[in-house]
Amino acid sequence: MLRFLLLLPLLLLIVLFVVSNTAPVEVGLWPTGVSVRAPLALWILGAMAVAFFLGALATWLPALGARRRARRAEARIAALDQEILALKTRLAEGPTLLPPAG
Repeated sequence: MLRFLLLLPLLLLIVLFVVSNTAPVEVGLWPTGVSVRAPLALWILGAMAVAFFLGALATWLPALGARRRARRAEARIAALDQEILALKTRLAEGPTLLPPAG
């Protein structure tokens, strides 16, 4: 509920922006001569969406190595915990006779 209350002003601003920018704008791709006519709000919101996803990708890709190292460290910790548990149970069973050295 709190999340909705925090997002409500942002959603209201987006709706007001879309309603007040309905004039059609023609956007063209220079070397091809292709052009598309759409409302200004659609172009701006589309550009914002593309920028958001490119930024998310630029943040996510460098973190791949750190996440891989974290998974390996967690697996190693789990293996060491199992080894500690096995050693504790062996110690609790009582002393074992070690063969004489030499």
